[in-house]
Amino acid sequence: MEIQKPYTTAIEQQPITLEHKPYSPKLSDRLVDAGTARATLAASNESPNGTTTDNYAAKNQRRTVVQQHVTYWDRDNDNIIWPRDTYVGCRDFGWGVALSLFAAFVINVGLSYPTVPGILPDPFFRIYIDNLYKAKHGSDSMTYDNQGRFRPQQFEDIFAKYDRGEKGGLDAGDVWVFWKEQRMVFDLFGWTACALEWIATYLLIWPEDGIMKKDDVRAIYDGSIFYRRAEETKIKRSHTSPGLVAKAKKIL
Repeated sequence: MEIQKPYTTAIEQQPITLEHKPYSPKLSDRLVDAGTARATLAASNESPNGTTTDNYAAKNQRRTVVQQHVTYWDRDNDNIIWPRDTYVGCRDFGWGVALSLFAAFVINVGLSYPTVPGILPDPFFRIYIDNLYKAKHGSDSMTYDNQGRFRPQQFEDIFAKYDRGEKGGLDAGDVWVFWKEQRMVFDLFGWTACALEWIATYLLIWPEDGIMKKDDVRAIYDGSIFYRRAEETKIKRSHTSPGLVAKAKKIL
């Protein structure tokens, strides 16, 4: 049952507002204060307390959600991510050498300078996690605010507006429509960054049915899915038959 409001979110005179309606809370919803940004929780209607598996949210109460998003790559906990950290992290969750190198190049070159503590660029393209909120770009969902908090309303809007058929997730066609409609005028960097982020999200989740589940996408925002994928890849590799490994080495 929807909560009755003294306003409307769509009008017939502007059909696009009918086609893509924003998230509107229901009385049965578990998410409260959707319009209030969370500093440390990636909250959704299905996961109002963020990621609770292994007490992930509880362990990250001293980091904003945008910092949690990249903590996986900070292997020595010094709040600095080197290009090698990015490469190794991508390899650990199953990406190949070429894709991991490309990711390390794009991510560190793109995010390093906005996060440096001074004026001069970092010659090693390191990313400084304390200043990561400064690397926010336009033409995306605006789920992170300008200080690195998580905005549940904007996250819920992604699926309320673009999950055609209420599948509980997004397929490639949904993401294409989302990307086109989120573009801001003359924001070439934002257009490109948003496209690359969603491609990376799809490659990471790699859904068998082609639908990226809502909670998997949410787990991208707080970074918890990276640890999960790395653990799954580790287990998968440990179960690989020695005979197959030897055969593959001969072929290569």
